[in-house]
Amino acid sequence: MGEYATISVPVKVKEILKRIKGEDEWGRFLLHLCEEVERLRRKEAFKELASTLSDEELKRVLDSEREFRQRFKLRSRTHD
Repeated sequence: MGEYATISVPVKVKEILKRIKGEDEWGRFLLHLCEEVERLRRKEAFKELASTLSDEELKRVLDSEREFRQRFKLRSRTHD
């Protein structure tokens, strides 16, 4: 992972994190934890957005996303 640094956290917090991380290496565990937090934040933001849209608007957003991903895939393959 490269260079290392020390961070100070309360003993109670470290005990909880240590229990959760199990045998995993600290760097890998903390990165996974950050990724999971980001995933949950995106999911929650989408749920909030979805609750403000009508079914038809939500369908258009999802269709647009699919179309974007498909075009991006095709474009990425042509630039390899």
